[in-house]
Amino acid sequence: MSTRKVILLLSGGFDSTIAGYLLQKQDYEIIPLHLSNIDFAGGESIDKSKQIAEKFGWKKLYIMDIADALQSFVDNCRHSYYFVLMKRYMLQLAGTIADTEEASFIATGESLGQVSSQTLTNIQVIEQAARYRVLKPLITFDKDEIVTLSRKIETFDISAGPEVCDLLGPKHPIINAIIENTLKEEEKLDYDEILNTTLNTLEISLQ
Repeated sequence: MSTRKVILLLSGGFDSTIAGYLLQKQDYEIIPLHLSNIDFAGGESIDKSKQIAEKFGWKKLYIMDIADALQSFVDNCRHSYYFVLMKRYMLQLAGTIADTEEASFIATGESLGQVSSQTLTNIQVIEQAARYRVLKPLITFDKDEIVTLSRKIETFDISAGPEVCDLLGPKHPIINAIIENTLKEEEKLDYDEILNTTLNTLEISLQ
């Protein structure tokens, strides 16, 4: 198992791109995983992620489509828990790639409080779904710092554009999620079926 290998949840936007850049500067080997939502957001984020991966020399890009899973969260669970459920699901998917790649870490572009759902309480609940340690190099960054750095390393033009991760999200997301309530929401789902559906969409690009 590589102690320097990281599965990066890469959206193609500013935050996850900068997170990967900073970890690579610290000599981590980055293996990006892009979780697309083609049904609702189209394929632009896939193109962005490919451009980012090529720019930084990341030789392999995993891609999965989670549109069906996100719709299941909307249809079956309390809408206020949508972002918590989504991010827990993303960490579980990243864990499957970490198993395959024998990686030691997962990384995200989250920063504390940048959006209303990214509270310390929520982050604690979300991370309990991870089987690997989650690295958050941007945890104390604000958006201006991230955008400024993207201009400096010339990824701004790639990452610029509307954020699409919240298309199905609630106007008033939970900000103080409780693990017991979160697990009850997940019990409303056929989790094995949802996972299998997503895993069956797996593609590997840039090999």
